[in-house]
Amino acid sequence: MKIRLKKFDGNIAYLMRRLGYHPDKKSRKNQLSFSRPLRNGKFPRFHIYYNSKENVLNLHLDQKAPRYHGASDHAAEYDGKLVKQEYDRIKSYVSNN
Repeated sequence: MKIRLKKFDGNIAYLMRRLGYHPDKKSRKNQLSFSRPLRNGKFPRFHIYYNSKENVLNLHLDQKAPRYHGASDHAAEYDGKLVKQEYDRIKSYVSNN
């Protein structure tokens, strides 16, 4: 799910920390990656790519890690109850700050 950050000119790393996210090594071109585990361990976790060009957060839920080293395929949910709840939480925080 995409969340557009209107009039955002702050520090994205600070915003993501305030939301409980940590930098992730899986950054892409023009995008920073952040994740927030649902419980102890690495998975499942919420995963966000921040596109600095479009000023957009792209949220999904990683259910488990890729099966093979170097593979990017993984079990991810881009909608559903948990993703919608997290979307609403982030949207509310961004709107109020």
